[in-house]
Amino acid sequence: MAIKIEKVDVWAGNISDEAGALAQSLEPLVAAGADFSFLIARRRPDFPGSGVVFLGGLRGAKQVKAAQSVGISKATDLAGLRVEARDKPGLAHGVSARLASSGINLRGVFAASAGRRCVLMLAFDSVEDRDRAAKLLRR
Repeated sequence: MAIKIEKVDVWAGNISDEAGALAQSLEPLVAAGADFSFLIARRRPDFPGSGVVFLGGLRGAKQVKAAQSVGISKATDLAGLRVEARDKPGLAHGVSARLASSGINLRGVFAASAGRRCVLMLAFDSVEDRDRAAKLLRR
């Protein structure tokens, strides 16, 4: 089974928890040509009325400037891996167990399948943990 592992920069920003806020935040990025490698948005129950967006795949000065114009910046306390593989039962468990057995803590996980493929977005507290995880999972 071929697994594709890609290190990704995570960009994050606060958004309002109201209809249209996400679309409004993404509009300048799309206009700048952004093609997101992932996008996760959610409300923040600890801060009523607000949410947070995480995304990857920004490239070049034009896209960075567009992100900054809506309060989205490159996260300095978060690093990500995008794992793409053939979908099979137990894959997410196998990945998380392998990382755990090496003492690597996951900060967050998102997983989805489409047809016979799946994608796992793995978040780590540091670039060092992400790089260790990438090396481990490539074996």
